[in-house]
Order: sequence, then structure tokens, then C-alpha cells
Amino acid sequence: MADDGSNLDNVYGAQNAQATREAYEGWAEGYDAENIGSGYRVPGIGCAMISRHVDTQIGPIYDAACGTGIVGGILELLGYRQIVGSNLSPAMLKTAESLSAYQRLYVHDLGQRLPEPDDTFGGVTCFGSLGPGHAPASCLDEFVRVTRPGGHIVFNTRADTYAEQDRKGKVDQLKESGAWKAVDQSPIFSSYYLIEPEVTSQILVFQVC
Repeated sequence: MADDGSNLDNVYGAQNAQATREAYEGWAEGYDAENIGSGYRVPGIGCAMISRHVDTQIGPIYDAACGTGIVGGILELLGYRQIVGSNLSPAMLKTAESLSAYQRLYVHDLGQRLPEPDDTFGGVTCFGSLGPGHAPASCLDEFVRVTRPGGHIVFNTRADTYAEQDRKGKVDQLKESGAWKAVDQSPIFSSYYLIEPEVTSQILVFQVC
């Protein structure tokens, strides 16, 4: 397990889905220990924002880019029982499969159409995958499509680069078109307690119209 930041560098530097998959495949074994040991804050704060807006009985919830299942495990402890997850890396999903949190898990590239019917989910989460080297802004259209009207989409942005990303343009476009409305956002916070002080995040919450 690397603890020198090289795994993060590999992820941030990925230029396409294949490079991102390879970066996470190589990181999967030590991902939880490294991130939790470095004080990774996004999953905990993100799940707190979910619990503020999404009723535990609304189900199901789609955990996009679920990785090793950190978010699903927290949501299960908070009382959420219907969670579906997907991730680009099969190796990461092997860890998520060992948990009891998920009803279904499958490999998926968020740059492609989701294999889910319209209006399926009461909520969608995506933490850690809407920044440089990760899922394209177009995945937000898919999140809206698969979420029922009145459901919530909760995700984090990498705040220190958000203004430069096409994700901001897509977020604004969806607001202007009436596809969703902004209902909450966290303060900007350091993504890690112990490393990468320049990397900041913000959790955004939208309700599908």
C-alpha cells in the first residue's frame, strides 16, 4: 500500500476511463486503509447530507461509483436498506460485495448510459467521482433520468477546481432547464484531515423536478 500520495496522483492524472479504471484497480487492495487512515471526510459528510434530505424508507438509492462500499456501509448503519451500487473497477467492487449493504452491484462506466429504467430511484449519490480524471459531466443527465420526481441527487465536487470544470456548466444547465433545483450545500471543507491540504470538497444536494 502506497502512503506517499502516488495513488491519488494516479487518479487525478487519469485522462480517460481506461486510465481511471487501471488506477483504481491498482489501488483497490489498500484503498480503504489509505483513505480512512488519511482522514478522508467526503463519505461521512456526504452521508450526513443524505440523511438530512432522503428518508430511509424512500428507496431504492443508487450509489454511483461506489468503490469499495464505504458510503453504502454508512448508509446501511443509518437505516437505508435498498441500495444499488456500481463502479468502474471490478477490483474495488470485490470489497463492496463483501458487505451486506447492497442489493445489487455491477461494473459500469459513468460515461455510458445507466442500465436502469427511468424514474427508478428515490435518490442518487456520487462521492469522489465528479472531479478531474473521473466521471464526465454527462453522467448528471443520467442521474436525473433514473431518479423519480421529488427524489434527491447528492454528490461532492472538488471545490478547489470546480469553477474550471465542465461539471459546473452542466449543474447550471440542469437548473436553468428545470430538471432539478438546488436545495442544500455544505460549506467547503478539506477532503482529508491529514494529507492534501489544497484539495477541498463541497457536497451539493438537488431535488429532481
